[in-house]
Amino acid sequence: MIPANVEITLDRQVIKEYIHKKLNEEIRETLWFVDVDKLCQLTCMSKRYLEEEILSDVRMKAIERRKERKRWYPAKQAQEIIDEITYNW
Repeated sequence: MIPANVEITLDRQVIKEYIHKKLNEEIRETLWFVDVDKLCQLTCMSKRYLEEEILSDVRMKAIERRKERKRWYPAKQAQEIIDEITYNW
């Protein structure tokens, strides 16, 4: 059997830049707020069902942010509350 020698050289600066770039992309993609349409998409529930079963809950009303007719919810809190609501079904 012939012994094989494999030598790998790593450029630390390139690796560091790549990791930094990927972290920045992830931070930018993190949701801060979600609206009703986004909640429908994320939960695979219809708008009507969300309104009746989830958004009418006191806990969701407490975190709701409104401007005129538009409603937003802090994404992380909304996810936790929806988990609580659906866990009790």
